[in-house]
Amino acid sequence: MHIAVSGNIGSGKTTLTRMLAKHYGWTPHYEDVEDNPYLDDFYREMQRWSFNLQIYFLNSRFRQVKEIREGADNVIQDRTIYEDAHIFAPNLHAMGLMPSRDYENFQSLFSLMESFIKGPDLLIYLRASVPTLVDQIQKRGRDYESTIRIDYLNRLNERYEAWISNYDKGNLLVINVDENKFAVNPEDMGTIINRIDAELNGLF
Repeated sequence: MHIAVSGNIGSGKTTLTRMLAKHYGWTPHYEDVEDNPYLDDFYREMQRWSFNLQIYFLNSRFRQVKEIREGADNVIQDRTIYEDAHIFAPNLHAMGLMPSRDYENFQSLFSLMESFIKGPDLLIYLRASVPTLVDQIQKRGRDYESTIRIDYLNRLNERYEAWISNYDKGNLLVINVDENKFAVNPEDMGTIINRIDAELNGLF
């Protein structure tokens, strides 16, 4: 079984992935942030490094999905390959931070990769307002995220909402992070677990 957690920067994907993996005994697959050789450069000079960063993430997540589908474990994945293609790359292109030829090259590669994979059995989307995202980004204190702009997060949120409103790859569960403080409130976490249990019962 393949569960995935999606959401904007700072929405709590990694935290929820870790907590659900512990609760259910699932194998977690985290986003490659710490060992990513492009992140620091990207946030300093987005236009120069946008294509390199997106290709790195695309490759990393395609490899993850392939391993998940070929393995026997129940896996929970921190962010999906679809977010690279439907959120981040289009946003960079629209902002003039990824040239059209690079963007077209990226989307062509994604289309080829997508023909070899299928969506997660359950997608959990963490919906969060920009003030909540900013608060959580500041709390975790990653140096390379200190330069993220409000308008960048706003644009990403708009694209996330558009993507989720048309999502058709499998079951979908939406969590409002402004109201559900699962990281610090056990009752809120219990609510999420109950909702996931209900979704999972419908998968079998």
